[in-house]
Amino acid sequence: MPPRNGIGVTGFVLGLVGLVFSPIPFVGVIAWPLVILGLIFSIIGLIRVKNGKASNKGLSITGIALSALGLVVCVVWIFVFNAAVNEVNNEINRTAKVSYEVTGDATNVEVIYGEVLNPTTETVPALPWNKEVENKGVYKGGTLTVTTGETGGSVTCKITVDGAVVSTKTASGEFAMAACTGA
Repeated sequence: MPPRNGIGVTGFVLGLVGLVFSPIPFVGVIAWPLVILGLIFSIIGLIRVKNGKASNKGLSITGIALSALGLVVCVVWIFVFNAAVNEVNNEINRTAKVSYEVTGDATNVEVIYGEVLNPTTETVPALPWNKEVENKGVYKGGTLTVTTGETGGSVTCKITVDGAVVSTKTASGEFAMAACTGA
């Protein structure tokens, strides 16, 4: 009589397919039910072999191993995903010390600075100009835009985040604009 163990074969196939899908980000979610069902069916298949109701013990054991390995991969993904989410959350909530600085020989310049969604505007009669602020969010450095007036001149903007210069731009002429963006 040929080996027979339909439940064990089912467990093997579910475990194998679950293991194949388990390391794939986001798609691996479908691996959870596959490896769990594969483990259950493989264990039932092994019990049936031990009770003499089925044969082909090797397929049931292989199904258990594949399902268990797939389950381990799924659990590891939970930890990896949670660590990534926590890291992003911590970075978004972290406060950075930001320095905005404008130098040059232009007069009556318009300075727009601050967080991207909440900028502040000032008209500065003479340069140099600087502001120290603390920013939160994904885009810590914010923006700094300097526009010369009709009298022209040259301007240089600089953004420093936590002591590191992240952007510097220079512009000159009438109504010239230097735009710095901090990361």
